Amino acid sequence: MNINDFYNGNEWKAYEYFGAHIEEEGVRFRVYAPKAKRVTVIGEFNFWHDTDMSCEGRGGIYSVLIPGASEGQMYKYRIYHQDGSVTDKADPYGFGMELRPCSASIIRRRDGFQFTDREWMKDTDKKYDRPLNIYEIHFGSWRRKYGRGQNGIDKERYLRNDVLHNANYEAEVSDNEYGDWYSYEEMANVLIPYLQEMGYTHVEIMPLTEHPLDNSWGYQATGFFAPTSRYGTCDELKYFINECHKAGIGVILDFVMVHFATDDYGLNHFDGGELYEMPESDVTLSEWGSYNFCHARGEVASFLKSCADYWLTDYHFDGLRFDAISNIIYWRGRQECGVNEMALKFVQSLNSGLKERHPHTILFAEDSTSYLKVTAPVQYDGLGFDYKWDLGFMHDTLDFFSYPPEERRRHYDQILFSMHYFYNELYLLAFSHDEVVHGKKTLVDKMYGSYEEKFSQCRAMFLYWYTHPGKKLSFMGNEIGQFREWAEYREQDFDVLSAFPKHQQFKRFCRDLNLTYKSHKALNEGEYNSDCFKYIISDRRDELVYAYERSAGGERILTVFNFGDKGFDDFELCISGNHILHELINTNALIYGGNDSDNMQSIAVRNGRCNMRLSAYSGRLFVVE
Repeated sequence: MNINDFYNGNEWKAYEYFGAHIEEEGVRFRVYAPKAKRVTVIGEFNFWHDTDMSCEGRGGIYSVLIPGASEGQMYKYRIYHQDGSVTDKADPYGFGMELRPCSASIIRRRDGFQFTDREWMKDTDKKYDRPLNIYEIHFGSWRRKYGRGQNGIDKERYLRNDVLHNANYEAEVSDNEYGDWYSYEEMANVLIPYLQEMGYTHVEIMPLTEHPLDNSWGYQATGFFAPTSRYGTCDELKYFINECHKAGIGVILDFVMVHFATDDYGLNHFDGGELYEMPESDVTLSEWGSYNFCHARGEVASFLKSCADYWLTDYHFDGLRFDAISNIIYWRGRQECGVNEMALKFVQSLNSGLKERHPHTILFAEDSTSYLKVTAPVQYDGLGFDYKWDLGFMHDTLDFFSYPPEERRRHYDQILFSMHYFYNELYLLAFSHDEVVHGKKTLVDKMYGSYEEKFSQCRAMFLYWYTHPGKKLSFMGNEIGQFREWAEYREQDFDVLSAFPKHQQFKRFCRDLNLTYKSHKALNEGEYNSDCFKYIISDRRDELVYAYERSAGGERILTVFNFGDKGFDDFELCISGNHILHELINTNALIYGGNDSDNMQSIAVRNGRCNMRLSAYSGRLFVVE
């Protein structure tokens, strides 16, 4: 490691120097604690008694070689502070940690697992003109072993309490056994076939760095270089990723670089002062009650850069989703507080460095602001991300579909608005975990109307989502029309698939939609080129009808929607020329739970005109020939 680069914020391999590293003579421990009075290492190898570490280099770096230490043993650093107090700390660069509520670091080898995904790593790219359809999961609650979802569902209770009143149903089953977590290795056997069946290209996993609290979802980390031990070891996680790659599935890690947990054994006042966190002020703590990283400090910048590089180098992740970028752009995440210039410089340096070292890695920004050039290259004063989450599209779309039809007419332009700004950035359209918790309702339950109407509208909304330009991300459970909000301590309600036909039909619709998106170039090529998108109908407010065309890769796709509650038996559509429209998807088809038997039609366009059936709350997708 270059010491000067570490202090200046330009070191990318600090994890090869700091932490616990197995050598021929024993284990070498190194830690950075510049304000400490004394530092020792304690662990199983010395019966948790002090072994002094010596200060080396320019100061602040402590090191010791312990011959008796070995792989798998637990350890901590004991920090003696200038005021006489003492704190036992987990290793900031530790490669493994105990399962909560315990907090010791664990000596792990970095080279124990051998990947066999060379071809995948050679051919992977950023998917700019290729399908990118991401399935977001929380590792501990997608499926559970021996959970309620595998023991059947009380259909009568579900219908009575859950379909429109999910909180009551949750209360009635809260005492049930929810089952055990799948390990990283076990998950490969159950998740990968599902991803392949459903037509997803990537899986995005909510934070896997070690964290103390199960219901924190992983966003308040204590072990930034340690995969959570809830699901197994480092090598087992690598096995999972390797198996995903062998099956043609990319893996994205939800990466937190804005804040960290306040637990005493973590980064919190690590050496007795503010080492990783902001100095004491009104910006020290985040809105989540965690400590904000001080990105302006060189040692912190090197820590976070090395962390990002570590997950990409050692684990072969295909992308990083950066959480809460609005809190990087603006102080406290609020525009009125002003731009955080030093944090922005850090992000630019981080992204440009990652692209240099990992040119095929995809970098995603979860950013709710209107700050410009988030996805522009750094050399053009951009932040250098590859894609930005379009949270405006998400809010506008869900808001529109919550209205009854008479109110939708007043909000007709709300569906059109996204294309007014779409070409400002490279957008990803996400319906993530944040939209199905805390009383917000699930996607299907957000829809206006009765049980039947919710499903028909959700199918129409999904067709709008998947034919709209932009990459896709969907949270687990969206694809089965789940009514119960997500809870991190129990698996998704997959049992509804066998209990209620509507859910099975909705899952089939989502699978067919995913496969259609993957197989038609017009739906994923040229999506950031304004010449490839054209509205056909954008002025039929009274009918609540929309239509647009996408063209790329030598293909033309036409999508027609009726978002109103009145159907049309003979709707006239104008599209220039003479064509044949070959139907790919009708959201109101019988196979998807609708009532339209006229699906998969071929419709002739003569002299720029044709007529078609448009059911209420429906959409139809055609190839134009």
